[in-house]
Amino acid sequence: MSSHSSERLTVDFQERTQLVVFLIGMRVHAWWKPWRWLPVAWAMGSMLRELSSTPGSGLLGVMGRGPGVLVQYWESTEALLAYAADRQGQHYPAWAAFNRELARSGVVGIWHETFVVDTADIECVYHHMPAVGLGSFLPRVQATGARRTAAQRLAASELQHKPA
Repeated sequence: MSSHSSERLTVDFQERTQLVVFLIGMRVHAWWKPWRWLPVAWAMGSMLRELSSTPGSGLLGVMGRGPGVLVQYWESTEALLAYAADRQGQHYPAWAAFNRELARSGVVGIWHETFVVDTADIECVYHHMPAVGLGSFLPRVQATGARRTAAQRLAASELQHKPA
């Protein structure tokens, strides 16, 4: 049995008017020193497991494999920033350890970018694909009728989010 849908699908944002897209990754500059950079990679896995197992964390979904680049979808900037500042969670001690032990070494670099996006400015389609990206945590619907083309999906989304 195939793990993908043969239908052309898009997502239904329902009442959601905004998403936070958080890109995060690392780059190893000294592959020959795995004892220095592996803890950074492992820390990301620990954080994702923590977030996934914590109802109400604000993390909606993650796309990507390995620590090079991950795309995270968050329900709000407040949820993202609260996790980053939580001294009881996995992020804060990992961040502090990185700054204390590796920030000046140049062995590994870390980066992130945060985008707060109005859902009226998002369109997506999935054809012969498993549930990925937004389609992994939002309801998927047929990309037909007024949702058939990218232009139609953007126009419909914009109309749906305009104040009455």
